[in-house]
Amino acid sequence: MTTTPTNLDALINAFAGMEIITDSTQVAKLSQDYHTFSPVLVPKLAGKVGDIVVRPANEQEVLKVAATCAKYRVPVTVRGAGTGNYGQCVPLHGGVIVDMTRMQEIPWVKPGVARVEAGVKLAALDKKAREIGWEMRMAPSTYRTATIGGFIAGGSGGIGSIQYGLLGDRGNILALRVVTLEENPRIIELRGDDVQKVNHAWGINGIITQVEIPLGPAYPWAEVIVTFDDFITAAKFGQYLGDADGIIKKLISVFAAPIPQYFTALRQYIPEGTHAVFLLIAEPSLEFLPGLVQQYGGQITYEKPAQEAGKGVNLAEFTWNHTTLHARTVDTSITYLQSMFPTDSNLQLLEEMYHHFGDEAMMHVEFMRVKGRATPGALQLVRYTTEERLNEIIHYLEAQGVAIANPHTYIIEDGGRKVIDPEQLKFKEMVDPYGLMNPGKSKVLKFKIPN
Repeated sequence: MTTTPTNLDALINAFAGMEIITDSTQVAKLSQDYHTFSPVLVPKLAGKVGDIVVRPANEQEVLKVAATCAKYRVPVTVRGAGTGNYGQCVPLHGGVIVDMTRMQEIPWVKPGVARVEAGVKLAALDKKAREIGWEMRMAPSTYRTATIGGFIAGGSGGIGSIQYGLLGDRGNILALRVVTLEENPRIIELRGDDVQKVNHAWGINGIITQVEIPLGPAYPWAEVIVTFDDFITAAKFGQYLGDADGIIKKLISVFAAPIPQYFTALRQYIPEGTHAVFLLIAEPSLEFLPGLVQQYGGQITYEKPAQEAGKGVNLAEFTWNHTTLHARTVDTSITYLQSMFPTDSNLQLLEEMYHHFGDEAMMHVEFMRVKGRATPGALQLVRYTTEERLNEIIHYLEAQGVAIANPHTYIIEDGGRKVIDPEQLKFKEMVDPYGLMNPGKSKVLKFKIPN
């Protein structure tokens, strides 16, 4: 614990008038995320909790929190809904948890663009945008609970990435408003390419208070399940569909058997032993689907029109990392990897890795648009045995040319980044001169425990 009893009392006094949580059970709960998906991270992050939680209701309160924490040199960990998977919002050195979920204002939504506070839930923004015929370009499978600030600080893409690419691609974030962690904190507005100084920085580069993002045209999305007897045929169907620029789609998820059997609510639509593709297709494009499915020898087993969206099961909530969640509900020994395969219409390497690992690393593919081309990203479900074996799998994949964003580390550079952007480091020095923001999450940023 780096917050002394004296400092803790001073913080409570300074935060008077704000929502404060000091109950140890609640503080511990708000010090966690879904790093429990990783059997490697669980023991490393055990017992890591904050000392106090504060929930600012507006930017003025954020400024007060920043000034106070800087004054007393208290570590700060910012969190949204805690839906991340890498311990990004787990405090390694105690201190103050800044929970942004009360900041839910939507200043404005205009055709093609929206301005929102950091604590706005993605589903709420999407609903608001649809009122004027627009929608969010992309969202994680946790969109019902995830916040926009948390998505930008820790996310990278999701449902919609097959059409719009990754969150960090130029144009997918228009502006960010951040509060610095100084005794006299500043409000800084970053626009255009400057947003990359904060994007996917795990909350080390200022407290995000507002976000401006582009929107996409809202389509009526139909949900479809297609099954195949052969995995690589299912994957090639997904690749072809991803490359078909005239067909508007929001999701192409491919699941090798036996993964679909973990989807209890959908088993009746997926015969045991078959491989499944989950789709969100714009209804005007639907009439082209049966012929394509027939061409690849598949079978449409489930179809829900857009007008029934929100009723019953939602296919999107079985994809991306919700797949891992459903699998772990059945078998808690299952963990996962995050991979990016090379762009290749023949999917040769994907097929080789599918056969090489078999059921030890079950293939789950999410197609996304990377540099203008449909590319298979994978969130393989791994039957975990030991950390050594897990690392062997990672190293083998990397040796074959598969890029791995390792979800079994809380260190930024050991995940998918390898090195931190020098521009992010420069910005870090300016906005967090005492190194108080989410300390311990980087190799190059050392946190000195205050005396």
